[in-house]
Amino acid sequence: MLLCKGEKTMLLLFFCVWIIFNGTITAEIAVIGAVIVLLMFAFVCRFMDFSLRQEICLYKKSICLLHYILILVMEIIKANMAVIRLITSNSEIVEPVMVCVHTNLKTTFCRVLLANSITLTPGTITVSLDGDECVVHCLDKSLSEGMEDSVFVKMLEKLERIGE
Repeated sequence: MLLCKGEKTMLLLFFCVWIIFNGTITAEIAVIGAVIVLLMFAFVCRFMDFSLRQEICLYKKSICLLHYILILVMEIIKANMAVIRLITSNSEIVEPVMVCVHTNLKTTFCRVLLANSITLTPGTITVSLDGDECVVHCLDKSLSEGMEDSVFVKMLEKLERIGE
């Protein structure tokens, strides 16, 4: 059985946990620990569908989602400011509009995340999501500009590419 670097690290981690739980190290404990670690590792790989590639992909997606959440918070703050300006200014006439946004997102998860992100930003509400098209109600025409190639779409496309 040939192991890659990550799998060796996992075996070493299991062995270190075994030694820590035992509190001492002797030849007997080391041999029994090695056997138990190999059996545990085989169990994890076989029945729990462990794969180093999946683990790395999961960590990359987690980091990407964290970055997405930070960008979402910044966009919510910017949209709040735009809506406040729109409400408080006497010179601008509010022109509500319904827009159809077409995306190239492949996964349902990313499409729903995009629709929810649009709804979370003030001044816009996703009315429906059907396939790769979202119907969005915008409080003003200015809020609908650039929605198809927004930072949300770009980051979600990047998130989808991580899993490939």
